[in-house]
Amino acid sequence: MEGLRGAFAGQALSCRQLPGRTPTLHLQTSCVATPVKPPSTKLAKRSKVEIVKEKSDFLRHPLMEELVNENSYINEDAVQLMKFHGSYQQDHREKRAFGQGKFYQFMMRTRQPGGVVPNQLYLTMDDLSDQYGNGTLRLTTRQTYQLHGVLKQDLKTVFSSVIKNMGSTLAACGDVNRNVMSSPAPYKNRPEYEYATQYANDIADLLAPQSGAYYDVWLDGEKFFSHQMENPKVTADRAFNGYGTNFENSPEPIYGNLFLPRKFKVAVTVPGDNSVDLFTNDVGVVVIMSPSGELEGFNLLVGGGMGRTHRNENTFARLADALGYVPKEDIFHAMKAIVAVQRDYGRRDDRKQSRLKYLVHEWGIDKFRSVVEQYYGKRLQPFRPLPKWEFKDFLGWEEQGDGKLAYGIFIQNGRLKGDLKKALRRVIERYELPVRLTPNQNLILCDIDESWKADIIHTLSGAGVKDADAIDSLDRFAMACPALPLCGLAIGEAERGLPDINNRIRALMDKLGFGADEHFHIRMTGCPNGCTRPYMAELGFVGDGPNSYQLWLGGTAAQTRLAEPYMERMKVQNLESTLEPILYLFRQQRRPAETLGDFCARVGFEAIRSFSYGFVSESEAASMPQVGLPEDLYKSLQAIADKQGKSLAHVVCEALRQYVR
Repeated sequence: MEGLRGAFAGQALSCRQLPGRTPTLHLQTSCVATPVKPPSTKLAKRSKVEIVKEKSDFLRHPLMEELVNENSYINEDAVQLMKFHGSYQQDHREKRAFGQGKFYQFMMRTRQPGGVVPNQLYLTMDDLSDQYGNGTLRLTTRQTYQLHGVLKQDLKTVFSSVIKNMGSTLAACGDVNRNVMSSPAPYKNRPEYEYATQYANDIADLLAPQSGAYYDVWLDGEKFFSHQMENPKVTADRAFNGYGTNFENSPEPIYGNLFLPRKFKVAVTVPGDNSVDLFTNDVGVVVIMSPSGELEGFNLLVGGGMGRTHRNENTFARLADALGYVPKEDIFHAMKAIVAVQRDYGRRDDRKQSRLKYLVHEWGIDKFRSVVEQYYGKRLQPFRPLPKWEFKDFLGWEEQGDGKLAYGIFIQNGRLKGDLKKALRRVIERYELPVRLTPNQNLILCDIDESWKADIIHTLSGAGVKDADAIDSLDRFAMACPALPLCGLAIGEAERGLPDINNRIRALMDKLGFGADEHFHIRMTGCPNGCTRPYMAELGFVGDGPNSYQLWLGGTAAQTRLAEPYMERMKVQNLESTLEPILYLFRQQRRPAETLGDFCARVGFEAIRSFSYGFVSESEAASMPQVGLPEDLYKSLQAIADKQGKSLAHVVCEALRQYVR
């Protein structure tokens, strides 16, 4: 590791006295390796995107030129820069006119730390979707908005409107830290949740691009101050450069002119609350409170990520590892240290291998921790013990703890449209309500007076909103990405396909005798990039082509274990014949309160495939040719079937297939 002294350069560790980072800290003595110069000063082979970033004048050119020409699209270099500003150029495949090529439009994504949406911004987004979008709003799995259908000539109006109404799109996409998630719980009487929201916002500010290019592009250089000033400690800690985290005298002190090798994702939560899918993030941050209820510090996890490529074993989903604990006064320094390691050591030659998870996988967590400590300036403390994780969706009515109510509303696959969109607008505007977007594509109305509750229920129920307990639980715990026809990466349906898939699965479960409240976590994506985190699902569908999906099984309801690929290709028309033997076996052999994901992980795919091989459904058995058997043989086969929890037809078919084979 050129540019480092200490253990990784084969020399003795350097011991130095570290000055306190705030006036209240005492001097500390640490013995760690520290960087002499950023390893990124020695350039290696780089992908084309790296060259585009380097020549862009910190994300300005050629985007600024492309936005003002007469074309309906921007060129490929500008497309790469546009992502950093919070937008993707898309082609609406179903609006292409014969002989006219692609139908270009843009998707805009907001920056919404913790999913917190002020009332003014909600109304603005609702207006923009009708005036410049496709009439809908999309709630994402990372607590942001996506506005689809914006034409190039309207981009500046749309972006500037968001900025001037308490919002931002800066770094919602691109090779930077993206939207920072946190638990959407609106509790005002539980300080750990308030800290999670606060630090999600602070970390988002800490790692936001600083060059001012965003304002040059969308506001002609006018810096528009937000409604909330940046935490002064964030400003001070960003500027601190005692251990090589920063580029001195650069408009981008943390990122430099190359930014990060790839996207970077952070989530903040409290012990036990895994509503944010903590283990799927590049960095997971867990608030640690003292027994007396004071903030002490944070546990850190690193190296999670979902994206992969079909039939490329060098790409894979990965869960984050425990890195260590830091006291509250050092959290921003620790975050900078982790980002600096990824910045300086993450691969820039192959974008399929450039996420932080591959660096942690290659090095191992111990080596990764050691290099982080070089940029951090001292040892990380041991990871603090945590309680069992649970998935929470915060749907239904809850007390906030300040005398007001919150109401979590189910939005199927995150698509706000039609009567529901109009009814929500009326309620949110009438009562001036703020909103929180959830990691499960739903939203929470906040700060509701008890006296408003009846009117809100009446207004929303008229638009089809159901109580949380009345929502089919398969739908309630399911997620799908937008996929076709807009996403350029999609090779299959997701948002438009999952509702029917869920209905078919529910009908199959009814046929097999499951209770109406039986459910498991289902997630569907139109490609293997995994935006809805399907590799954590108990039942995951990953698009593999038209009407075809890779089938994943074995995740947990708490989102703490990776699923595994059970079937490489499943055609949609074979859904029932594929799932019926799995669900039949699950019903027959499950343990008390065992979930589908835990069952699949316990019995293993070999046993499931073996059972499925000879499985015969009741409808198939009824239509099969009849074969006579001696009574003693019939009784023996029935006894075997009873013992194995199979139907008689299943056992007979297995035996005959084995004999014929």
